[in-house]
Amino acid sequence: MEIPTVKLHSTSGHLIMPVIGMGTTVDRWKYDPAAIKEALVEAVKAGYRHFDTAALYMSEPYLGEALAEALKLGIVSRNELFITTKLWAASAHPGHVIPALKKSLQNLQLEYVDLYLIHWPISIKPGKYVFPVNKEDLLPLDFKSVWADMEECQRLGLTKSIGVCNFSCKKIENLLSHATIPPAINQVEMSPVWQQKKLRDLCSANNITVTAYSPLGAAGNYWGTNQVMNCQVLHEIAKDRGKTVAQVILRWVYEQGVTLLVKSFNTKRMKENLEIFNWALLEDDYEKINAIQQSRGMPKYEFISENGPFKSADELWDGEM
Repeated sequence: MEIPTVKLHSTSGHLIMPVIGMGTTVDRWKYDPAAIKEALVEAVKAGYRHFDTAALYMSEPYLGEALAEALKLGIVSRNELFITTKLWAASAHPGHVIPALKKSLQNLQLEYVDLYLIHWPISIKPGKYVFPVNKEDLLPLDFKSVWADMEECQRLGLTKSIGVCNFSCKKIENLLSHATIPPAINQVEMSPVWQQKKLRDLCSANNITVTAYSPLGAAGNYWGTNQVMNCQVLHEIAKDRGKTVAQVILRWVYEQGVTLLVKSFNTKRMKENLEIFNWALLEDDYEKINAIQQSRGMPKYEFISENGPFKSADELWDGEM
């Protein structure tokens, strides 16, 4: 199955990115390394070309093994792949960014990634790759210096493009005020239950592509929410359209002009999540979806501390709650 693509704006030229990608957060107590690798190889076979990982996920080595096997078997070529990884807060310090990306590249067995993102607009004490974080370790992010190092990663060819995750409108505007290379991507929580219209409008006006993570809510993960998949409105639309609830959600995200990430190691659901491109939602569906009460599913209280840079969720998200 051929997945539609979008062009990312970048000083290194327009980069082509598949509109849907495979997330790789893994429960290492539920899946052994061999099973993770097998599932990711199956994802390549199913048609996925964009794979999203992060230093924090600890899945980079598994993805690296899977990609190496897929390349060796000739299932895909490197220039057909789009690989994203992220700078964890423990390395979000001046002088630590380039070594962190080089370590990720070693894990991934790649010479470059297509996209490198700042995972969160916060730092923690260097070297601690754990989550939830120890709140005593929370530190303010040196936006200007860390972004300058991100830009250097792109200039060195370690990544084709750079971007951010979980940045509010205010934080995007702050970044744009000093960036030499503007972010190509802002990866954020988004679903019919948390539609992010104000943020999407700002990003669109500045040629920043929005990527929706956890569009299905990531229920079942300790950090996820079931409010998306349990939304009665979405169940009614799915029944009327003869689709799964997940397909309705993913189709809605796609129709907003937003790229998206999904994650399932179940081969059947992997394929179902790609079956969203040959049909469309109706005006009546939009009226129902637009009326859904909005609620951020993952406010990330883990980053809130009386002694940290963000004293409340309202400060972390700059009022976008």
